[in-house]
Amino acid sequence: MKITHMSVVGGILAASLSWTPVLAADLGGDCCADLEERVAELEATTARKGNRKVSLTVTGWIAEQVMYYDNGAASNLYQTGVGSTLGTHFKFTGAAQINPDVSAGYVMQLELQTSDPLTAGNSRFGDDGPSGFHITQTNGGLASPSIDLLYSFWFLKSKKWGQVNVGQIPQASQHAAALVDGSGSLVQANWVPLDGMAINLSRNGTQLVLPNGTGFPTGAAMWCQSSALPVAGDCHGISMNGVRYDSPTFMGFSASASWGEDDVWDVALRYAGEMRDFRLAATAAYTENTDETHFQGFNTVTGLPQTVQMKGSYFQIGAYLQHMPSGLFLYGAYGVEDNDSVYITPLQTVRQPDGHNWYLKAGLRRKWFALGHTVLYGEYAKREDMFHPHLSDFIGPAGFVPDGVVDVTGSSLTQWGLGAVQEIDAAAMSVWVGYKNYDTSFEGPGVAGVLDDLDQLHIVKAGALIAF
Repeated sequence: MKITHMSVVGGILAASLSWTPVLAADLGGDCCADLEERVAELEATTARKGNRKVSLTVTGWIAEQVMYYDNGAASNLYQTGVGSTLGTHFKFTGAAQINPDVSAGYVMQLELQTSDPLTAGNSRFGDDGPSGFHITQTNGGLASPSIDLLYSFWFLKSKKWGQVNVGQIPQASQHAAALVDGSGSLVQANWVPLDGMAINLSRNGTQLVLPNGTGFPTGAAMWCQSSALPVAGDCHGISMNGVRYDSPTFMGFSASASWGEDDVWDVALRYAGEMRDFRLAATAAYTENTDETHFQGFNTVTGLPQTVQMKGSYFQIGAYLQHMPSGLFLYGAYGVEDNDSVYITPLQTVRQPDGHNWYLKAGLRRKWFALGHTVLYGEYAKREDMFHPHLSDFIGPAGFVPDGVVDVTGSSLTQWGLGAVQEIDAAAMSVWVGYKNYDTSFEGPGVAGVLDDLDQLHIVKAGALIAF
């Protein structure tokens, strides 16, 4: 099965640049000038391949939006990208045919972030949110804008035996439950609420701030402990150095498995097909992480507790069903963590929770205009017990709260939203407008007067994506 990034999902068409030979014609007295002009035009409009044996295709997209938020204590309007691993990027894909059954090739994808909506809006970063993926690559380093290597791997592909990838790969479970969404609204609304995850939580109009000066982020209630990343349902949504195998597709089914340093392994099963008037896609994936030299970047940035050793697993399922004649669709995803990591604080080790994520999206995909399909959607999600550092320090409405006074034993975050996407087929483009609402709550000794009665977070966004 061919490996694809999230950018190929959701009805977005990516156009490739093809190599066109120069034809020597009309060779008269002005032949050299004519030939030079044609060569210059060719160089300006095509991507060159490295040699005569390996093809080269360049694809990608530019995606930018305007995001407004109101957390009850502050409101601002920012220009951002659409989020790490989904944002503006370009991809080089090469392939060569070894024999009628086997081909070889490579993929290299670079991501270019202006301001990441995953980190923008926190009182520490303001409108210049550093790339979340850059933070993972540098283990806490901040940079915005940045250019980061998302994927770089070679592959061998057999129609009979499947495909093997080696390098910086998308692991088998990466975006697994998200990628089955075929509504055309995946970038704008999926079970990873990238828009606003770093914006400060607030209580009675006062923003909550951690001792290191970082705003206490909304994403803390969507924290994946199995990977120590604030990525909600997509707990293993970043690339890794490793090896991946994908089976051939048989009657709509395919399987994947990958292993990466040090040590992460996962498996995934997928199905896609059509039955009469219905289109169905579904997936299930399992990931286990026992990394001894664990990534600490986001913990460092946000002041959340450090882990000594990672030991966790994550199971996720996702399904998409669309009635083709009417355009009605339903998408759902569920994920659960099993955490047994070792924290610096022993009590945190003993009392770490197992988090749950579930997400539903329903809507209508219809072509009312010649421009392209229109997608209308509504979404609802619940995050239970995803807040992991139970003993925490806060600077809140009452000032500094000593460690141990606030003992969080449970958390809940409810998310709902509405939106519309308009596809413009002639330009391989989508434009959108959407609204999201986050309502966060905590429970436990000392929460009253510090982390109760939190203000809701409101986000409105509008943007566009154009593919090439």
